[in-house]
Amino acid sequence: MDPSNSIPTFFAGRSVFVTGATGFMGKVLIEKLLWSCPDVREIFMLTRPKKGVSIDDRLRKMLALPLFDRLRENRPEAFEKLIPVQGDVSAEGLGLPPIERQFLIDRVSVIFHVAASVRFDDPLRDAIFLNTRSTRDVCILAANMKRLVALMHVSSTYSHTDKYVVEEELYPCEVDWKKAIKMAETIDDHTLRILTPKFMGSFPNTYTFTKRLAEACVAEYAGILPIVVFRPSIVISSMAEPVPGWLDNFNGPVGMMVGGGKGVLRVTYFEKHNSADFIPVDIAIKAMITATWKRGIRTITSDPRIDVYNCSSADIKSISMAEIAQMGISFTEKIPLEDIIWIPSITIATNKFTFYCLMMVLHLLPALLIDGVLKLAGKKSILVRLQRKVYVANSALEYFLTNEWKFKNQKLLDLLQCTPPSDLDSFGFEYATFDIHKYFQNCIIGAKKYLLHEDMNRLQEAKVHYDRMYWIDVIFKVLVSILTIWLLYRLGFIGKVVRLYRALVMTFD
Repeated sequence: MDPSNSIPTFFAGRSVFVTGATGFMGKVLIEKLLWSCPDVREIFMLTRPKKGVSIDDRLRKMLALPLFDRLRENRPEAFEKLIPVQGDVSAEGLGLPPIERQFLIDRVSVIFHVAASVRFDDPLRDAIFLNTRSTRDVCILAANMKRLVALMHVSSTYSHTDKYVVEEELYPCEVDWKKAIKMAETIDDHTLRILTPKFMGSFPNTYTFTKRLAEACVAEYAGILPIVVFRPSIVISSMAEPVPGWLDNFNGPVGMMVGGGKGVLRVTYFEKHNSADFIPVDIAIKAMITATWKRGIRTITSDPRIDVYNCSSADIKSISMAEIAQMGISFTEKIPLEDIIWIPSITIATNKFTFYCLMMVLHLLPALLIDGVLKLAGKKSILVRLQRKVYVANSALEYFLTNEWKFKNQKLLDLLQCTPPSDLDSFGFEYATFDIHKYFQNCIIGAKKYLLHEDMNRLQEAKVHYDRMYWIDVIFKVLVSILTIWLLYRLGFIGKVVRLYRALVMTFD
């Protein structure tokens, strides 16, 4: 079959290089390539040893995840195509030894540059090395590859937070990415910390800023390399593939649902009516592979342009942050999480003062009380530390939860429409019939199974505990109400209110 009419045929016999292969999107990408493009020649995975674990052991541990169940059960021989290559995106030149580097140059024809630090609080030096310099080094490596037909650079819709309408195009950058890398390599920590706010300008954190610089970097390779810039928004649980609800982190709205479902997150700060822009990870991966195919079937000489796609839920499904919060609470009534510490409920604060007050009353004071009880019982206190993490996470997300952007995604929609007919089952996405309620219900089930490692066979026990916490919550509220009324009575407020009421009645009579 002609590669221009078949995505699997395009990848057949090709060697692929993936950075960020052990991350959330990287793992789903590799699984999908092995499953839907079975004749791919090999996949080189840039991997670094971590905490004393070798790259081979990291690969074995990754392949043991439920994410790879269908391959393990049906095509275990596909794993032989995975080749870990020792390297590090934070190191200059990707930390690639010369022999491995030359091997990649000789064999690879498709690159997926997925690696990035998604931490918002990284020091500027680390963020530049991980997100910007690594992109430069991937481009330098790609420029030496004679077989290269496509370089997929995964960016972010939020790399343009200074624009409230983000088109599917490259924008000029006010900061020179080359000077930024040089500065990170030469300036001492103290000076760099002082310069960071001025250097970033209107960008809210080092992540968005350095991803913006990375786009400026790839823009300079237009006409030299066959590049795709792919901008996903908030990437969350899978919709269907390889299993519904797959997730390996607490980022995004699913993390908020889990926090609320456990009774840990009881107040959050955001604009109620702001749209929540998210994309299921399997849909993002399908679009990435399709976009790479579309770029790869055109030569750089016939079309030197860089393809840009905003992979957002705009014009696919729209839902507000408040709706997601309430949906999560309703789902955890039907599918409760285990060992909840309080009945699930979320209060939405729309200004900072209210948020701080509610944090004290609903988060900090109960945490201090419960930790005190745990300490008296000789157990380890954990809640105050946990609530500190919740507060830090809320603060880091504040800019994104109180602002709203419009990410234009017509090119993405056109891309979904141009999927070859023979590949619709593997790479198509029927977004018109997307059931958002069923999707988020699967997100909660996926969080139970894959994040919290809870057994769905213990659901009845979780429901019994949920009912117990419900009555504890009712009794607590009744006691607090009685105590409040008693205090008001003792302080004479109730008598004053009664006398004022009588005086008003007599006046109007």
